[in-house]
Amino acid sequence: MKRFIRIFLIALPLGYMLFIWILSSKPSDAVVRFGSQSDDLIREALHLIEFGILYFLILIALHASGKPGLPAQSLAITISIFYSIMDEIHQSFIPYRTASLLDLLKDFIGIFLAYHLCKHYSKKIKISCLGDLLKKLGLF
Repeated sequence: MKRFIRIFLIALPLGYMLFIWILSSKPSDAVVRFGSQSDDLIREALHLIEFGILYFLILIALHASGKPGLPAQSLAITISIFYSIMDEIHQSFIPYRTASLLDLLKDFIGIFLAYHLCKHYSKKIKISCLGDLLKKLGLF
């Protein structure tokens, strides 16, 4: 069972990246539509959330593959940033979508907010990193 969980946690960010890619292939109003002024605000906030989630998933996958600590955090940030750049480039080729430096900035902010949240949380509960938490939960 632990092996299955480990493989699942390693594959999870790849599935999430595919999900982001598919969403980026659709017109922006096909993803979120509330029909109000909050529609734009929610769509803009999704950049922060979706790439923050990607950072967490990549970090968890790196810990599950046995690469914890600072190198894992740096690698998770690097992969997340690289993928956000790829996502914006991808959107530039999609009809009714555009690449935007502002969107890229929001992606970066989401990644760094997730990093700082993880860093703060790990200090608060007195564990060195996410890998230690997974070990305490008995997953590894």
